[in-house]
Amino acid sequence: MNTYLNALGLISPLGNDLASTAQALFSGRSGLQKQAGWIPEQSIPVGAVNTPLAALPDALHAYENRCNRLLYAALAPLAAELDQALTRYGRARVGLVIGTSTAGILEGGQAVREGHAAAHYGRQELTSATRWLEQYLGLQGPVILISTACTSGARALLTAKRLLHSDLCDVVLCGGADSLCHLTLNGFNALEAIAAEPCQPLSANRQGINIGEAAALFLLSKEPSPIRLLGAAASSDAHHMSAPDPSGQGALRAMQGALKDAQLSASDIGYLNLHGTATVHNDAMESLAAHQLFAEHVPCSSTKPLTGHTLGAAGALEAAFCWLTLHPDYNPERRLPLHCWDGQADPKLPRLALADSNARLAKPYAMSNSFAFGGNNACVILGAST
Repeated sequence: MNTYLNALGLISPLGNDLASTAQALFSGRSGLQKQAGWIPEQSIPVGAVNTPLAALPDALHAYENRCNRLLYAALAPLAAELDQALTRYGRARVGLVIGTSTAGILEGGQAVREGHAAAHYGRQELTSATRWLEQYLGLQGPVILISTACTSGARALLTAKRLLHSDLCDVVLCGGADSLCHLTLNGFNALEAIAAEPCQPLSANRQGINIGEAAALFLLSKEPSPIRLLGAAASSDAHHMSAPDPSGQGALRAMQGALKDAQLSASDIGYLNLHGTATVHNDAMESLAAHQLFAEHVPCSSTKPLTGHTLGAAGALEAAFCWLTLHPDYNPERRLPLHCWDGQADPKLPRLALADSNARLAKPYAMSNSFAFGGNNACVILGAST
């Protein structure tokens, strides 16, 4: 069964529409900016969305938080096609799957500091990201919230694909969203994983991650359109709570599983979006896994120097970048997202074919990796329809 990504809405540090995002993505224009106030006595690069965000409708005020405002912005471009789907198939046949890791934690932290946490409890629940959408759209089909840290957005696409293939839905609204918040930034800082400058994936000089925020939503269905979701798979290392299996075998299993699901071989892939966080352990294990599967034959890049690591949204956002890469309307020159770094390769890591300004998409399939705390891994493969 073919599964199509019929429409895309997104908002990120690169822009609030597809055209501006594509322009920034393929030119390597970073959305990172230094901000103070997130971590005490520090000014650090973050991927902030600077576009003013509309509040949720008054009837949904109980779910008002920044993460849901990001989702609301990403939903707007999909409104017409979503209305058509609801009319055609009925609300019981339209599903919803959202991945997030922060939800309303920003507002929860603010409420605690201000001494009225109880009044804001509903806003900080993880399920606030699906409850308001379910009510706003009047959905009666399956509604699922996924929170598997930094694989959440990718796992949402995997789950949505399963809902279609099991005939529980005809259309699924799926994706991910996360907002900047003090808890996650200070948490990563406590792990000594936050970089004081723009991150440098795979560099000998890499010092850690930058954090960002974003929302990306897809309409997934069986109706033909230019881009397909061909494969998706997940695996678990069961290695360590916050560190990946250094051998990269868990990551490799997810990549191989996605290829099997897509009925493709490694030689078919035209672009690999790396998880590429610029932490010592992630880049070491991912380069091992990617090199074992692709050697230096597939151009790849990490887009986190452009957006920061958007955590629960990353899997959906970077799948969206693959969607833009494959879509002829947004990438007629078949360019690839640049790997933006200092060019100082870590001699301890296997070499990969990192995309520069001359790299072009030679094959119509793109793979995107997502890895997370707890050793959970996810991988999705998109393809251009022929």
